[in-house]
Amino acid sequence: MDKNIEVSIHDVHHLVQNKDQRIRLIDIREKEELVTGYIEGAVFAPNSIVKIRPEEFLPEKDTPLVLYCTSGRRSLATAKMLKGMGYIDVVSMAGGFNAWIEAGYRFKTDGTMDQEQIKRYSRQILMHEIKEEGQQKLLKARVLIVGAGGLGCPTGLYLASAGVGTIGIVDFDRVGLSNIHRQVLHATADIGRPKTDSAKNAILRINPEVNIVTFEQRFTPDNALDIIKDFDVVIEGSDNFETKFLLNDAAFLSGKPYIFGGAVRFDGQASVFYPKGGGPCLRCMVPEIPPADTSPTSSEVGVLGVVPGLIGLVQAAEALKFILNIGNMLIGRFFVYNCLKADFKTFFVDRNPSCPLCGENPTIKGLSSF
Repeated sequence: MDKNIEVSIHDVHHLVQNKDQRIRLIDIREKEELVTGYIEGAVFAPNSIVKIRPEEFLPEKDTPLVLYCTSGRRSLATAKMLKGMGYIDVVSMAGGFNAWIEAGYRFKTDGTMDQEQIKRYSRQILMHEIKEEGQQKLLKARVLIVGAGGLGCPTGLYLASAGVGTIGIVDFDRVGLSNIHRQVLHATADIGRPKTDSAKNAILRINPEVNIVTFEQRFTPDNALDIIKDFDVVIEGSDNFETKFLLNDAAFLSGKPYIFGGAVRFDGQASVFYPKGGGPCLRCMVPEIPPADTSPTSSEVGVLGVVPGLIGLVQAAEALKFILNIGNMLIGRFFVYNCLKADFKTFFVDRNPSCPLCGENPTIKGLSSF
């Protein structure tokens, strides 16, 4: 660190508080970065222009200047450049605007989000694919997770951290000791508690702004459509094909995307089944529920805890992309992960015109087949 050309955020705060008119505070971030806020009184001079035509924003070389950017790296480099061009008194604010925020100093925003939200979600808001508009979409979104187990726990954790406003959790089970190694929302002290309660408490510790709606009940044909109806997207975290197929059918009948996940032993799978969005449903790939003896569960053959963790994160990412309407989702693609081989593969899944659910002549018209 060049002590002759850097100044602490505390010194800058002192200058701002005293409204020292001799010094000009220069914000060199680009326009899209200002969504996270700015220091009141700062002059906006984007670095992309300052590096080429500094005189456009900084005509007087003898005026004391304090530059800041997001992290302090660009402003330090620019301060050194301006020194070499004959600017007499120019320094960079160490740590940049991020450090200013972390120190708890006040800043201004021109958007609708409050300062605590700006702080919490700043690393997402900075991305031009998201910005404040995208973060607002996340805050208004409603995501349902069926199963608060190895898949549902990491999914819920990261959706809440990202700022999804309402998360529904369906689970009728209680926390057991064998769950702890992979179900990261539950702790040893939670053994015996309903998983919905344990998951809710853990999520609220991460992000108290999230609205958690719990359904401490089994997901059945009788309640599936009623539970799903108020959510934008449904994520499956079950360990049996009966629930997977029920959720697939209920999501299709409700016009919602169904984010599939599975993890057994060292293998995991994920996909997005969304006929309304042009893709297939689960029954396009597997028309009927496989026999129990051909599809063992983790309780029968085991699972390495990190595998459902990774798949749960893939599911969370797919939900976020759907809400934000960005990127290429796993619609029409089936993601397969083999932990032992460190191997990732993606297979294409076509819409089946003979599918009994979403095909041209469907035979499944409701959930009565379960």
